[in-house]
Amino acid sequence: MTKICVFCGSSMGNNPVYQEAAREVAEYFVANDFSLVYGGANVGLMKILADIMMENHKEVIGIMPQSLVDKEVAHDNITELIVVDTMAKRKQKMVELSDYFIALPGGFGTLDELSEVMTLNQLRICDKPVGILNINGYFDKLLDFIDHSVEAGFVRPEYRRNLMFSSSVSELVEKLQQYQPLSMTKWISDIKTESN
Repeated sequence: MTKICVFCGSSMGNNPVYQEAAREVAEYFVANDFSLVYGGANVGLMKILADIMMENHKEVIGIMPQSLVDKEVAHDNITELIVVDTMAKRKQKMVELSDYFIALPGGFGTLDELSEVMTLNQLRICDKPVGILNINGYFDKLLDFIDHSVEAGFVRPEYRRNLMFSSSVSELVEKLQQYQPLSMTKWISDIKTESN
């Protein structure tokens, strides 16, 4: 069974469109028999995803550091809650368990998780696809920044192209299914050459 990790907010956001998107993602997962891997919380967009999945008897695996469990934000009614020591180990476990990664709107935690997987993909430490569900243009400025990084010579165009994004969850998952890891050989050669 395909396990998709979703990075998203522990808040609901100010616009109901974000909550509706979380519902649509969960319903799409249910319809396609995907498992959900996520941060394990019982708040925000994370709660919407987990609740809908559980209501439909689908697998939900939450991963949360003990420090957040102690703050009583863990979801008690999911298939499995994996408690880890640190935020770094949480991300490591997410990478280990998941087949694909999708970022929904969220804050610093979502950005951290998204950046981690993008970096691991670039370094070929993790050859699993990552995509952005760009609801209501939420990630437009992040995508502008990435494009600027390409123009400034800090991100290679092929890595930018290999980051999937869409405003449709079905289209995004189709793109993730077509993902092909990129060779590091030319990139490493180029950065060595420019550094000399």
